[in-house]
Amino acid sequence: MRKLRLIATGGTIACVPTSRGLAPQLEASELLGYLNIDTDNIDCVDLFSIDSSNVQPEEWCVMARAVNDCIGKYDGVVITHGTDTLAYTASMLSFMLRGINIPVILTGAQFPIVVPQSDGKGNLEHAIIAARQMDGGVYVCFGGSIIKGCRAVKTRTTSLDAFESINYPIVGTIANNRFIRLTDPSPKGEYCFSDSINSQVALIKLIPGTSPRLLDSLYDCGIKGVVIEAFGLGGVHNVRRDHTSSLIGLMQKGVTVILASQCLYERSSPNIYEVSRGLKDAGIIPAYDMTTEAAVTKLMWALGQSNDHAAVERLFSANLCDEITPEE
Repeated sequence: MRKLRLIATGGTIACVPTSRGLAPQLEASELLGYLNIDTDNIDCVDLFSIDSSNVQPEEWCVMARAVNDCIGKYDGVVITHGTDTLAYTASMLSFMLRGINIPVILTGAQFPIVVPQSDGKGNLEHAIIAARQMDGGVYVCFGGSIIKGCRAVKTRTTSLDAFESINYPIVGTIANNRFIRLTDPSPKGEYCFSDSINSQVALIKLIPGTSPRLLDSLYDCGIKGVVIEAFGLGGVHNVRRDHTSSLIGLMQKGVTVILASQCLYERSSPNIYEVSRGLKDAGIIPAYDMTTEAAVTKLMWALGQSNDHAAVERLFSANLCDEITPEE
């Protein structure tokens, strides 16, 4: 049987009722006590006991280092995590632990594991089964599905099937205590660990009437990179309110600008419509069909690898861990 490490970070799965509402208090070893599967050969560590709304870049670095320390000592890692920012964490770990040769499975719950009929018990059991049978990589295990970490998005607030795999097939599922593979991920390159990230990144979702002054202000806020969720394929205002000039101005000041779509599915592109052609000519970087979570975390990670714009663009535009679907 594979030797696993269970890393607990808090979240709903570890919550218990308190006078101020639900709060994460259960330790990793206590979570194992609720399961009906063999938990032998699982070591436990408690990194944090926090709501995932408080998981930030500092916590990502701690988690990445904790997983990296498992290389050569464990055959797989399971991380329990709150659901609200789990997709961001899974995406960031996909880049920080690029090419990892052991499975890293993130899971959580919509209801505390102490509650009867909680989904936490099943999710954690499935995550352990997956970690015992899967190949290397970062994944999310939730609601019976195994999803690539860089493709997972939380799409529901309370339903038990809270996560979807966006623009990528589900990797597999769990049935009769066995992992069933449904998709073969791309071959992994050599393992490359890097916990250098630059969190000075903004995400702006455009709405009709967004003031260009909002975009202009980003530079003075110290922002080094921005993901713009534009309309459709990548359209922005260029009548009355000129987003194009503001975004080009940011690029000229050295801010890396990524053009993403507000649409959950399919890719963004500045190549089709006149309203985004000026941005294409200025060298804006498309997010392709990445999730917003992947685009934001990949930009933070790429900016942490280099201060050179061309190098950041090459890293962001490369398909590193199946976060981008290659064009046919």
